[in-house]
Amino acid sequence: MVKVEITKNIAMSDSIVNLDHGDPTAYEEFWRKIGDRCTVTIRGCDLMSYFSDVNNLCWFLEPELAEAIKELHRAVGNAATEDRYIVVGTGSTQLCQAAVHALSLLAGGTEPVSIVAAAPYYSTYVEETTYVRSGMYKWEGDAWGFDKKGPFIELVTSPNNPDGTIRETVVNRPDDDEAKVIHDFAYYWPHYTPITHCQDHDIMLFTFSKITGHAGSRIGWALVKDKEVAKKMVEYIIVNSIGVSKESQVRTAKILKVLKETCTSETENFFEYGREMMKNRWEKLREVVKESDFTLPKYPEAYCNYFGKTLESYPAFAWLGTKEETDLVNDLRRQKVMSRAGERCGSDKKHVRVSMLSREDVFNVFLERLANMKLIKSIDL
Repeated sequence: MVKVEITKNIAMSDSIVNLDHGDPTAYEEFWRKIGDRCTVTIRGCDLMSYFSDVNNLCWFLEPELAEAIKELHRAVGNAATEDRYIVVGTGSTQLCQAAVHALSLLAGGTEPVSIVAAAPYYSTYVEETTYVRSGMYKWEGDAWGFDKKGPFIELVTSPNNPDGTIRETVVNRPDDDEAKVIHDFAYYWPHYTPITHCQDHDIMLFTFSKITGHAGSRIGWALVKDKEVAKKMVEYIIVNSIGVSKESQVRTAKILKVLKETCTSETENFFEYGREMMKNRWEKLREVVKESDFTLPKYPEAYCNYFGKTLESYPAFAWLGTKEETDLVNDLRRQKVMSRAGERCGSDKKHVRVSMLSREDVFNVFLERLANMKLIKSIDL
C-alpha cells in the first residue's frame, strides 16, 4: 500500500497546475540518465533536400526512421509492420486528418462521410474533423448511438483517451464496404497497458510523443495496408506541409534505436522504468481518491506478451469522476488545477481528464490539492 500524507495544513503552491494537456515530461529523468547516446549531430550541409527516398511511396520518410519503427514494433510485438506502407506525419494529429481525408476522398460519394467515435472520446477528434469545415466529411458524434446509413469512419482509440479502456469498434457492420475504421494506438505500449496481441488493422496510428515523451519532435507514423489509402494520405501531407521535418525524423530514429536496445537491458529498460513510474503514480492517486466522493475506473488484469506475466493497466490519463452533481472541472480550477472537461469528450460535467504524465513535482502538487478538496468536503459534512 502506498501511504499518502493528508493533513489539514497541506503545503500549497500558488502556481497553476496544468493537467489539461498531455505534455509527457514525466520521462525526462530517464533520458537524462541515458546521456549522449541519443545525441545527433547535424551539419549545416545535411538534410537540405525535400526528398528522403524517391523510390518510396512516402518519399519524405527517412529510411533510418522506417527501419527503427519496424524494429521497435518487432521487439515489443504490439503491431504488424509486414506488407504495410509507413506514412510519417507531424504527429499523429496530422496523420489522423490525412487518413480521414483519404478515406473520405476514396468513398467517392456526393454526401459528407460521417465521422464517429465512442464516448468518452478524444476531444481533439471533434476539432480535427470540424476545424476546416470540409464538405467531404462531417463529425456525427458518439458512435454508441450512430445508425445513419451511408459511408462512415469510426475512430477507435485503444487504450482509450480519456478513460484508458481497451476499445474495439462500436458500429459493427462487418459486411458493409462503406464502413471504415482508423485505429489510434498511441498508448498501446507496455508501460501503459499489457500487450495482449499483435494488432493487425487497415490503418494504425502511433505517436513518438506518448512512447518516449519527446512531444516536441512532432513525429507520428501510420501503418497502412491499402496502397491507395497510403497514397492519398501522402498527398494530403504534401499539400499540408510538403513533408515532415528531416531533423525531427533523424532524432526520432536515433532515440527509437536506443529505446529498442534498452528492451533487452536488465538495468535500463525504458518500458520497465515507465511502467514502475506509472504504477507508483496510479497507486498514489487511488490512495487519495479512496473513501471519497471521487471515482476512478478499474482496469482488468491481462497477460502481457512483452513482460511475460499478468499485469494491470496504468493509463496515461486519469478519468476522474465524482459522485456528486457538480461541475468537476470548475471545482478543480478553484484549486488551481486545470483539467479537460468531460463534456469535451462527449461525457458529462461530473468527469474530467487529468494527465498522469507531468513532471514529478507537478504531479505531487496535484495530489496535494486533490487531497485538500477531499479534506474540505469531509469537514463540510
